[in-house]
Amino acid sequence: MMVIRTVIVALAGLATCKVQAQNAAPQHEYLSLRGGLSNFYSACLVRRKATVAFLGGSITHNPGWRDKTCAWLRERYPATAFRFIAAGIPSLGSLPHAFRLQQDVLDSGAIDLLFVEAAVNDRVNGTDSITQVRALEGIVRHARTANPAMDIILMAFADPAKTSDYDKGVTPVEIANQEIIAAHYALPSINLGKEVRDRIRAGEFDWKKDFKDIHPSPFGQELYFENIKRLMMMGEKEFKGGAGAYRQPVAIDKASFEHGAYVNVATAGFDAGWQLDEHWMPRDSAQTREGFVNVPVLESDKPGSSLTLAFSGTAAGMAVVAGPDAGIVEYSIDHGAWQKIDLYTQWSSWLHLPWYVLFGSGLKNKQHVLQVRISDAAAAASKGHACRIVHFLVNN
Repeated sequence: MMVIRTVIVALAGLATCKVQAQNAAPQHEYLSLRGGLSNFYSACLVRRKATVAFLGGSITHNPGWRDKTCAWLRERYPATAFRFIAAGIPSLGSLPHAFRLQQDVLDSGAIDLLFVEAAVNDRVNGTDSITQVRALEGIVRHARTANPAMDIILMAFADPAKTSDYDKGVTPVEIANQEIIAAHYALPSINLGKEVRDRIRAGEFDWKKDFKDIHPSPFGQELYFENIKRLMMMGEKEFKGGAGAYRQPVAIDKASFEHGAYVNVATAGFDAGWQLDEHWMPRDSAQTREGFVNVPVLESDKPGSSLTLAFSGTAAGMAVVAGPDAGIVEYSIDHGAWQKIDLYTQWSSWLHLPWYVLFGSGLKNKQHVLQVRISDAAAAASKGHACRIVHFLVNN
């Protein structure tokens, strides 16, 4: 993994030099305009019709910067008919975003501007660096394939772990990966993780008194919005009236999830230990997430129950709801060695958490067979052996 990471960083460095040489767009210590927002501003100021989508986790889902941004756009461009797509789902980071992009965003029609936020949940969820790069690049390439004129803004929000990294002189891996992708594709990006850290260290404000949480207080939401507005004003200033399709550069990682999509759980072959519940609802008091309740779920809590999924592509996984009785699954691809994944998380005791797991990534692009079975083992804190699958994930 370290070798691959080094190669990616080296490629990113070359990409950064190339972008900077070709693009003299204004930069800010925490904001990078790079290729700009010309297509979005053409939609706003020329076509007078624009669609803006917000893809992120709970910081995007909750009231705050997103609402402020929508209100500001309507106020600043009153002659423009805006359509806004709120695609924030708490707990989800770059890996889920890559596979849900089609259903939750692109199926809604042509997007002119896409905000992407994943850095906080990628850290909290323990998403490894290679998966982050493959997911973020997959989102960008998938989005630009759907609409080659789409403008995209990548945003890294703040959390104490990122402050700690910067204090040690280390760039947080989630922010480093965001900037790798942003530089390679000449995307605008915002590094709020570093700005918040720097301003706290300068004594301008305090995390506990002012920000209070990674889901920031109104103070933090306003700071996020002001930075987004500043970046967008930089883009407006640079807009000269031109617009057109972006050229898709060669991928940094050929195994990126640019063809990531959901696969219906009913397409799997499964034994009698599994049940397909068309409108799954929890039978306990644990909380749920919107979009992951009252939906079709393939479930089993019987050790030894097995299923098979034939798929074509370079990656496969599943999105589950991992609640108080979440168990351990064993899996094999193409009849290879069996491996285990524990579905019980630190949040499972009180929440049927939407949890995305990969069974294989960077596979040969061909037909594969995935086998999954319920283990007779379980985490000490778990109340059972349950596996509840909401979607299979395939990068085809």
